Order: sequence, then C-alpha cells, then structure tokens
Amino acid sequence: MTTGHASEGTGGSPPRSLVARLLSPIAEVRPGEAGDVLLMALVMFLTLAAYYMLKTAREVFILSQGGAEVKSYSSAGQSLLLLLLVPAYGAFASRVNRTRLVRWVTLFFVSNIVLFYLAAGAGLRIGIVYFVWVGIFNVMVIAQLWAFSNDIFSPEQGKRLFPIIGLGANLGAWAGSVRAGELVSVMGPLRLLLSGGGALVICVLLVELVSRRAKRGQPRAVAAAAEKPLGKEGGFQLIFKDRYLTLLALLAVLLNVVNTSGEYLFGRYVVETANALHGSGPEAAALRERYIGSTYSELYSAVNLTGFLTQMFIVSRVFKYLGVGKALFIHPLVAGIGYLFLLRRPSITAMHWIKVADNSLDYSLGNTTKQALWLPTSREAKYKAKQAVDSFFVRAGDVLQAGTVYAGERLALTVPGFAGINIALVGAWLSVAAMINASLSRKAREENTAAL
Repeated sequence: MTTGHASEGTGGSPPRSLVARLLSPIAEVRPGEAGDVLLMALVMFLTLAAYYMLKTAREVFILSQGGAEVKSYSSAGQSLLLLLLVPAYGAFASRVNRTRLVRWVTLFFVSNIVLFYLAAGAGLRIGIVYFVWVGIFNVMVIAQLWAFSNDIFSPEQGKRLFPIIGLGANLGAWAGSVRAGELVSVMGPLRLLLSGGGALVICVLLVELVSRRAKRGQPRAVAAAAEKPLGKEGGFQLIFKDRYLTLLALLAVLLNVVNTSGEYLFGRYVVETANALHGSGPEAAALRERYIGSTYSELYSAVNLTGFLTQMFIVSRVFKYLGVGKALFIHPLVAGIGYLFLLRRPSITAMHWIKVADNSLDYSLGNTTKQALWLPTSREAKYKAKQAVDSFFVRAGDVLQAGTVYAGERLALTVPGFAGINIALVGAWLSVAAMINASLSRKAREENTAAL
C-alpha cells in the first residue's frame, strides 16, 4: 500500500464506501484503504488490550512478591537488557522478511507468557522478573507494529490514516483495563496471562493478512523489495549516523523525562495534600489511602476521556491543517504553559489539570505524531532504529528522570523547583521539535514532495 489512491472528487474516482463515510469524522479514508487501516487498528486494539491485561497481572505479582520499591530500579534493568536485545532484534531483522520478523518476535514473547504462566502455577515467585519483562515487551512489540504500519502505508497515507490506528490503540487500552479488572477479580492474575497471550496470537494472524493485502496494491517490484530481509546495519548505528534519527532519539528521551517528572510531581503533591488534610499518623492511613485512590481515579478518568476525544476528533484535523511537523509543537507548548502556571500558583488542582493535559496529549496527538515521524525514513530505520528509539531511548529517559528526582530530593527542591527543571527541559524539547520540523521540510524539498 505504498502507492497512493485517487482522492475523492477527481474525475472518474469511485465513490466512498459506507465504512469510509462512517470513518470520516476521524480521518479521510480513500477508496481501497478502509480494509487495511481497520485491520491495523484492530491489531493495535488487541495488542494494547493484551498489554493492559499483562500489566494488571504485573501489579498483582510485584506488589505481593517484590514490593513497590522494585519499580524504582526496573527502568535501569530494562535499559541494560535492551542494550543487548536491540542489536539482537536488528540481527534477526537482517535474516527474515517483515512478516516473519513480526510473527516470530511476537510469538517469542507469547512463549515467554506461557513460561511465566507455568512458573506462577507451580508456585514460583516471578514478580521481579515479570515486572522487568512487561516493560520490555511493551516497548518492543508496540514499536514493531508501528514500524510495520509505517512500512505498508506511504507517507501521504500515514498522515491521513494513522489517527484511526491510534484510536484503535486507545480503545484497546481502555478495553484491556476493563477486561483485566473483570478477570482478575473472578479468576486471578493467571487468567490475564492466558488472555493476553491469546490476543497476541490473533495479532500475528492479522498481520499476515494485512501483509498479503498490502502486496496486492503494490507494483510487483515494490512488493518483492518489501519482502526482502533488511540490511546489516544495527539500530544504534543507523541512529548515530543520521541526524534526523538522532533527533528522534533525543525527542523520545526529553519527552519521557518531562512526562515522568510530571508523574513524580503529581504523586508527591497528592501525598503532601493527603498528609495536610488527614495527618501523617498511622491512625489516618485509611483516610489517606482513600484520598489518594480517589484522586488518581479522577485523573485516569479525565485523561482517558480527553485522550479519546482528542484522538477521535482533533488529531486528523491537526495533521491536515498544520501538518505532522508543526503538530510536534503542541504537546511541549501545553506542558510548558502548565509548568509556568505551577511556578506561580502551585496546588493539587493545578497539578491535576496539568497532568490531564500532558497525559491525554501524550496518548493521542503526541503518540500519533511520533509514529508519523517515521514515515519518510528507510525500511531499515523503520524497524531497527525505531526499535532502538522506542525501547532503549525511552527507558533511558526513565533512568535520567530517576536521576533528576534523586538529585532534587538531595537538594530539597520544592514542587515549584521541580517545575522549573521541567520548564528548562520543555525548552530543549521545543528546540528538538524545531530541528525535526526543519528536517522534514528539507526532506520534502529534496524529494519534491509535500511536507508531512
């Protein structure tokens, strides 16, 4: 599907199908595109649903076996493992075509789920290992599927259709969370492992169907080239020799540092407010827990609703009228304004709405924009460099944020002090966004194509 379709309204073009008309509030779907984009949206739906079921099981295992403090060290462990896994993934990608790459990597993770199921059923303590594994599974499998989407759709198509695929991911996250709650309350965490693994097996079958459909819409030479194994260069090599890819890696680090620092600030503010309202003594523990739980419940509800509405009605219009490059500026500008406000009037209410705006944009417009930035890159970059960026560099951002928090705590920084650090990081984020936007414009001029 790397060839474009005739736009509606040109002479002799076929009328839009009922499905395309129903999807029109979300994105512009042209003749011949509805089936492929809906299948990829279904793949993302099932993958995110599987992840949230596996993630819910993770919380049960880690809190009952390892303790909450283990979370503080998991990102560092994941980053070290990814230094080995990313090159191994690249080496495997150089030996197989894209369909087999997605198939066998996904089934490898499914086999891991089976082993965890058997180990937990035998009474072994899997909490810490499973916790680290879920963090790696999350970034590697989702990055691979977005790489596949970048490969089968042309840049022009991706700009229009990725909002639908992103909506599938958002709905899958919600459905997975709801289903996980139902299953774990009735059947326990082991059933979550089986359900998540089963959803991933279905994803493998759907990817193979999409790949076959995509080849039918391409010239024979293009389809044949797309089925060849990738080149020999590794993901890290590709990133460090290409300025555009280096900028995407920096973007991933900065975005993750700012977002996770905001999570820390919100958590710190919630605890401080709970102590101020109910006291810090053991006799008020139940009241503090109730306040913290209700506060986070309100946050997640607002984030999920806002992110869903943004993905459904706003993302495609931003892409259409501003373009992908300019869409990069919206998330950091909103985050920066929020932290500037926090400098002057810090409060739990202000922090709540800052995180609603930050997280809902990250899950909708921000995520779809990040994925679309890979559309003009080579096939090697889409699979290998993207895997490195979305896994290692994202986790490196977590490690950097943990170091920032450690230093800030040692310096006894207040909430406004941490907000000031985030404002400086947002400035760097905007600078990287400006350089990426300039690179996209330069690529379009060199190739004589419309800019993303």
